[in-house]
Amino acid sequence: MRGLDDTDREIIRLLLEDARRPFSDIAEAVDLSPPAVSDRVDRLQEMGVIRRFTVDLDRSRLQEGVHVLVTVRAAPGAGAAIAEALGDLDAVGHVFRTADDRVTCTATVPEPDVVDLLADELDLAVVRDVDVSLLAGTAWSPQVASADFAPDCAECGNTVDEEGETDTLGGEVYYFCCGSCRDNFVAEYEELAEGA
Repeated sequence: MRGLDDTDREIIRLLLEDARRPFSDIAEAVDLSPPAVSDRVDRLQEMGVIRRFTVDLDRSRLQEGVHVLVTVRAAPGAGAAIAEALGDLDAVGHVFRTADDRVTCTATVPEPDVVDLLADELDLAVVRDVDVSLLAGTAWSPQVASADFAPDCAECGNTVDEEGETDTLGGEVYYFCCGSCRDNFVAEYEELAEGA
């Protein structure tokens, strides 16, 4: 299985700067042809490294409310549900969840009392505490640096390296750390598919 090389990283960096940049411009910068850049972007999408192309909206330029940073401390095991509920809110920009079930998000809220807004969307019985801070500004600058492609094995959860394997099942690509994990996963997948 092929990982990321310096050309892939440079293509990602250029797309992070401007996702609408023409492949011909990227091709010139990385010394490839536009079709070769297109093939690499397609491969990065298939690998799941590039999930989508989107707009980076500066909400501070829109008059819609007060910009805040909200931290919700959840009861054990409730962090994922709270993060999902917050992510569904129109007012929320980014959501982060820590291993100890603390969820932090940026939001632009029209109401002065954020807790009232959250009460409409969250089960407050699983919320231990909420902190709200007024934001003076935000910056979002994702970088790829020297990162390499390292998904989790679909079977055992170990990190898949360049010696790993892939298989496409039901139109979805799965990554495996070894042939044994791939064989076990495929066998179970096919058994479940037959029973469905």
